[in-house]
Amino acid sequence: MGHSNNVNRGAVEEIFAEEVEDFLLEDYVGHLLRKASQRSAEIFQRVMRTFDVTPTQFAALVKLADEGEVSQNVLGRLTAMDPATILGVVSRLRRRNLVESRLDPSDGRRILLCLTDEGKSMVEAMREVAGLVTTEALSPLTKAESKTFMRLLHKLA
Repeated sequence: MGHSNNVNRGAVEEIFAEEVEDFLLEDYVGHLLRKASQRSAEIFQRVMRTFDVTPTQFAALVKLADEGEVSQNVLGRLTAMDPATILGVVSRLRRRNLVESRLDPSDGRRILLCLTDEGKSMVEAMREVAGLVTTEALSPLTKAESKTFMRLLHKLA
């Protein structure tokens, strides 16, 4: 058994050594994803400037519009934000009167969140232009490449 593990380990180390020898930052997946994310964020800021929202605030608002009313914990999970981040996002959105909260009648420890009327109107307006962010971010790709890229991103996410 120990010999089998050594063979597998040796094969993995050999592959890793080849990858390290040929390593280029420009081909490193994390580097490329970060650059693509930065590009998308810049486009988002330009397109969504009039709404004065961050990408995380946008995600929270859209998810609340989709879900209706959810706990802060659930909203964090739905938007892939850790508890500290979603707390800050929700606090800022509440200060802007875009989100309101109430105690869950079935569990007094849980706070439920939903959009205010102002929040609903804002999400409607943002949805009208939000597609431009994706369209522009994917503009270097053909339509077929864009479909493949999105399919693969969903697989990675």
